[in-house]
Amino acid sequence: MPDQTAGLPARPELRGDCARCFGLCCVALPFAASADFALDKPAGKPCPNLQGDHRCGIHARLREKGFSGCTVYDCFGAGQKVSQVTFGGRDWRTGPEDDARRMFEAFPVVRQLHELLWYLTEALVLSAARPVHGELRRALERTERLTLLPPGELAALDVGAHRQEVNVLLLRSSELARAGVRDGKGGKGGKKDRRGADLIGARLRGADLRGASLRGACLIAADLTGADLRRADLIGADLRDADLTDADLTGAFFLTQPQLDAARGSAGTRLPGSVSRPAHWAARS
Repeated sequence: MPDQTAGLPARPELRGDCARCFGLCCVALPFAASADFALDKPAGKPCPNLQGDHRCGIHARLREKGFSGCTVYDCFGAGQKVSQVTFGGRDWRTGPEDDARRMFEAFPVVRQLHELLWYLTEALVLSAARPVHGELRRALERTERLTLLPPGELAALDVGAHRQEVNVLLLRSSELARAGVRDGKGGKGGKKDRRGADLIGARLRGADLRGASLRGACLIAADLTGADLRRADLIGADLRDADLTDADLTGAFFLTQPQLDAARGSAGTRLPGSVSRPAHWAARS
């Protein structure tokens, strides 16, 4: 069962580059005091930890300071796109007053579009999804064009409708990619459908989830130790505090780095080539 995602193009523009961003995620987005954030912050107000150079003053101590939510966030490169392309390198702190508002409105829209670009790029390396590759390429090109809209048009964009259109293609890609997966009894593993399932705290140690659809499944604090998740569809699955120790995610697709960063794992966890092993897993290796 080859890891199809190992051939995923690097596309550095779809990975956050904080050095080229004006700290947009630390200003534009709201967060509420919780297990993920130590305080409340409304949208458009800078986080108190944001420094004048747009760097985080507690970056190396986010978890211990109660900001674990920041450690599992990824803008998929939207921060530098809005900062350097949409606004041509104009800093919201020093540019025209209206720039800040427009920048904060554009950022979450571009973030959603860049996430779709990530999924579409991955779908195009799924060889089994070749029947829809033409449609996927056209959707990729259209999404790329949308990210280049001027600020006003970005703010007015019905990104939800665009997501729905793209999701139809991603779902079809998933069905094609999982169709040939067989379970240990010779059955079709691709027929396992746990889409949107409530699996909070579920005991799935050693579970055979090959080719399963876990799209949007809630797996918070689930025990997936040693589980077989090869070729599983994990788009939108909530993996916060899920235990992936020694689990096999080889060839799992639509898995993003933020999802993985929110989970727990070990040196024995096998990962697809599209993501990196989180640094905080080292303590559990």
